[in-house]
Amino acid sequence: MAKNILICDDAAFMRMMIKDILTKNGYNVAAEAENGAKAVEKYNEVKPDLVLMDITMPEMDGIQALKQIKANDSAANVIMCSAMGQQAMVIEAIQSGAKDFIVKPFQAERVLEAVKKVVG
Repeated sequence: MAKNILICDDAAFMRMMIKDILTKNGYNVAAEAENGAKAVEKYNEVKPDLVLMDITMPEMDGIQALKQIKANDSAANVIMCSAMGQQAMVIEAIQSGAKDFIVKPFQAERVLEAVKKVVG
């Protein structure tokens, strides 16, 4: 059965890129969110197998959203997406329960490798 994935990024183009990589490789994109607050909402609605979460977003950033999701579901699988030069944030994300992180600009192989590592 295909794994359900929630994509959270404030850039529609980024969501589209990730969705394209995932769907071409047999994953199901269950939902998309444009900010952390929406990601928490959508997570509770669709209970995805995995969340791909951007770090820098309006309203609620990815780290706050990660903490919220983990507080609601300690078994949540979250992979953070960050731009170069966000080392401190990546460390905080891993300490807050993120399973992995992917650096932008994305390479399809790296996205798939991270996803496979976390949810198979």
